Amino acid sequence: MRLTHLSGSRRQIGLEHGRTHAPLIHASISVYDRLFRDFVGLDWGQARTKAARFGAMIEQRFPAILEEMAGIAEGAGLELADILTLNCRSEISLTQASGGCSAFALQCNENQWLAQNWDWRADQLDNVVALHIEGDDAAPLVSIGEAGMVAKIGMNAHGVGVCLNAIRSQTCGEGLPIHVALRKILESPDPASAHAVATLDRVCSPAHFLVANAAGQATGLEVHPGEPGMLSPRGGVVTHTNHLYAAAVTCQLEDFPRPDSRPRLARLDALLSELPEGAPVDEERLFGILSDHHGHPLSICRHFNPDQPAEERMETLFGVVMNLTERRLTLRHGKPCESETTLEVTLPAA
Repeated sequence: MRLTHLSGSRRQIGLEHGRTHAPLIHASISVYDRLFRDFVGLDWGQARTKAARFGAMIEQRFPAILEEMAGIAEGAGLELADILTLNCRSEISLTQASGGCSAFALQCNENQWLAQNWDWRADQLDNVVALHIEGDDAAPLVSIGEAGMVAKIGMNAHGVGVCLNAIRSQTCGEGLPIHVALRKILESPDPASAHAVATLDRVCSPAHFLVANAAGQATGLEVHPGEPGMLSPRGGVVTHTNHLYAAAVTCQLEDFPRPDSRPRLARLDALLSELPEGAPVDEERLFGILSDHHGHPLSICRHFNPDQPAEERMETLFGVVMNLTERRLTLRHGKPCESETTLEVTLPAA
């Protein structure tokens, strides 16, 4: 895994993204073509048609990102509709499909941490990319995500960071697609601006965004087309997996989590409560939590499970730990229990 540096105008950033990662973007399209067929019975052309409705919502709420998507498409030799469809893959598929992901925020010893595993289909492992983006109209940011998509998990030079938990629900309404909303959060200069993405722009379909900043503020946002649910820290900790539990949201929406979601949440809570008060916390210790196999196969670090139907098997594809106070992100590509190499990125404070 290497860090891809992108800079300049929206179009320049998109063009370089598309040119650099064209093979991976085409591979991502193949993965989602299969996933859409498996879960919602749509081929890629039908998915493109379904994604078109989200273009107008993006045009209203975050028009600049469409320029970047057009650049990605041009650089990769594709059409804008293909890149729009990739970036709306959650809205197309999460009515039936659900990823994993175990995420937590931890405020400890004057440092604010964010960390998570990203669990998804193993055929997307090699299409993970690490992007360092220095745009003309936003502070530098780092995003770990999928080739051809404008963002996923990361942080910016203001010390604002975000993690993502997928939610399976049949709700889809007006707002920004999940991955476009994540990019807008990553361009936010402060927590208020980041929260406004959820409260003002709104998000098309349910998800959990764990937002924190260098000053030690952290909030779990259970986003959807309505007012988001807010989860505040308890003892400096916020945890989340793949089910809704903010009372303000569960009374409005129904979700359909996999059986592993609640056991993973309980295990995260237990491990974080066992950290000795005042003891040093560093990346190695937090990757240890992300490498936990208690309750396998319903564990935080998820491995191949032959008992699941082939199209539903989810594995941990990367783990990421962010020290927002120091603007440092550390990535382990692949399962954090197995990965021997890390990618570390530090941003200068904006």
